[in-house]
Amino acid sequence: MAASTPLRVIPLGGLGEIGRNMMVYEYGDTMIAVDVGLMFPDVEHPGVDLIIPDWQYVLDRKERLRAVFLTHGHEDHIGAMPFLLREVNVPVFCLKLTRGLVQVKLKEHRIEADVTVVEPGDAIEVGPFTVEFFSVSHSIPDSAGLIIETPVGTVVHTGDFKIDHTPIGGQHTDLGRLAAVGEEGALLLCADSTYAEIEGYTPSEQVVAETLDRIIGDAEGRVIVTTFASLISRVQMVIDAAEKHGRRVFVTGRSMVNNVNMARDLGYLRVPGNMLMTPNQVRDHPDAKTVIVCTGSQGEPTSALTRMASGSHQQIAISPGDTVILSSNPVPGNEKAVYKNIDMLYEAGAKVVYNRIADVHVRGHAAREELKVIHRLVRPRHFVPIHGEYRHLVLHRELAISLGMPPEDAFVLTDGDVLEIDDDGARLGERVEADYIYIDGLGVGEIDDFVLRDRQHLANDGLVVYVTAVDRHSGKLTRPPEVMSHGFAGPDEEPALMEAVSQLLIDVLGGEAKHADWRALHESLKDDIAGLLHRKTHRRPLVIPVMLEV
Repeated sequence: MAASTPLRVIPLGGLGEIGRNMMVYEYGDTMIAVDVGLMFPDVEHPGVDLIIPDWQYVLDRKERLRAVFLTHGHEDHIGAMPFLLREVNVPVFCLKLTRGLVQVKLKEHRIEADVTVVEPGDAIEVGPFTVEFFSVSHSIPDSAGLIIETPVGTVVHTGDFKIDHTPIGGQHTDLGRLAAVGEEGALLLCADSTYAEIEGYTPSEQVVAETLDRIIGDAEGRVIVTTFASLISRVQMVIDAAEKHGRRVFVTGRSMVNNVNMARDLGYLRVPGNMLMTPNQVRDHPDAKTVIVCTGSQGEPTSALTRMASGSHQQIAISPGDTVILSSNPVPGNEKAVYKNIDMLYEAGAKVVYNRIADVHVRGHAAREELKVIHRLVRPRHFVPIHGEYRHLVLHRELAISLGMPPEDAFVLTDGDVLEIDDDGARLGERVEADYIYIDGLGVGEIDDFVLRDRQHLANDGLVVYVTAVDRHSGKLTRPPEVMSHGFAGPDEEPALMEAVSQLLIDVLGGEAKHADWRALHESLKDDIAGLLHRKTHRRPLVIPVMLEV
């Protein structure tokens, strides 16, 4: 293959947003993908369950996709794997715990796939690519970055990382390997930008372990801890503290139970033989000897903690004397739901501990001083900030330039951009489609922005439906119109408003038809009714006409 063939770097998710991480590296007729994550919807996506990358570019060339490499087991990096593997049969490579988390998801979706376990230092050859995993410190065990050898040069893809000198589990970021890549010469660095706006260093996970130990030791009643179901190291901290202080643990929440069982089976959780309790055991166990670990750190409506806070959990009811620890930070967009849960917990009499009060969570991503270390070690020819909202990407690019990176060699990409790198340098190519794909119940990609706008319209201003029966020849009403509304007007104002709409329909359609194009008249009536309702209420309901020809 000619030396001038470009390496194409194509982000399909995760650049300009937190979540949906997916990067494609393409050389000639071979593609590899790094991470296939999801994003959780916010208030702008009513009725949407999940958001995944748009990988139509890959599907149109599926014979070129030779492998998927997963950096770690968080949802924003592996959550969309079942949806991709429904459409493409491709080998997957990742570390052991990541494989376990992926297999839990694939089992839920009844999908079988070729997922191979690798170790840091292992290198996999895929056509013109050689992909080596290297260890990084993050908030979940078995996190990795990738060193990707290509015919054009070496790419370092960090994945999510920080530099933690006292990590839980002893997994450090392999700075020595990165320094060696820098000495050999790196073509491109694609580095985590999540906390590029935060000065200094990210605190160690050890801080959280000490805080959890102190809170659990001081608590007089039950302790309830919620965190991400994939934060296995955080669950281990809770189990260790419970054991130290003579407590037993009950795990609740489907994803938490599944992940704890998987991690225990794989040896990633050390659980003493009689530590975990069944629902029947926790019911009769003394509160002062009980710790509950559950889902719900993001205020999810059906999660265990939300059901406890609202009083709808089958086994656990919050009561005075309980201590509830939220060992996570709200994901952007989830703040309102999280703080609503905190309020309900306080109202139920619980003591609530979250990160604004105590160090029960630390960031899993590098702050600015740690990013500087990576740049100085790797010394890439080109740089692309990844994994962050747009401001994070811009600030990370500016940091790289402040360390000596030529501005023309540092690129802020967004989803769908294509960076082409060859012997002559790097430049932007023609964009590819990289829209949001919405998961709505069983539907994948079956709703679009127009549907969401209608849902937002309905949520904000409600719905008005009017039904007219008209003569098919003249367009004249054959019986009085029917008008109804949902979510638009209260019981005091609705009758008068519906009567006003009905009268407008009678005034226009009830007399002798004078319009040759009466169908066009019905179309304009919809706008007239919307205008009438807005004048009377300053609201704009979704107006739906139903016309019956008789």
